[in-house]
Amino acid sequence: MAAIDRFLSEWDVSEFHEIVLDVVPERALDAALGAPAAPDVVRVLFRLRGLKRADSIEAFFLGMGFESLAREASEVVVGASGRPWRPRGAIRPFGDASPGTVRIVANFLAEPLPDGRTRLSTETRVAAVDDAARRAFRRYWFIVGPFSALIRRRWLAAARRSAARA
Repeated sequence: MAAIDRFLSEWDVSEFHEIVLDVVPERALDAALGAPAAPDVVRVLFRLRGLKRADSIEAFFLGMGFESLAREASEVVVGASGRPWRPRGAIRPFGDASPGTVRIVANFLAEPLPDGRTRLSTETRVAAVDDAARRAFRRYWFIVGPFSALIRRRWLAAARRSAARA
């Protein structure tokens, strides 16, 4: 079972992306977490959203108020709760979800493949505490979701470049 399942086994919205790398799982995970958080077009999207600059993907999540929920040899999970549809988001610790908020978890998972390569994936899951939060988040995600997908794909591409340099 992936560690992300321990924190959010049921969700309203999910996004998943993966790549295959020619490195061992530990190196793939290090490459993902250490990759630049804002390569090229992602930097523009972050500025439009008013997000802080971060040197790495891991620093980006922690700087936004996400907390580390699990850190294992093959997987890292971060989480938060809040109202991301609001301009300032009111991001709070994962366990502080309350009515009108959503719980958010994101991971990077590195899985060994039989041919010696590694599948590196990232998944984001969001679960609303109540119907009002679910409706608000779905409206928000209709606009933001495609940009989130672009960012995740760019992050994986940056991880690929980082792994290739190692």
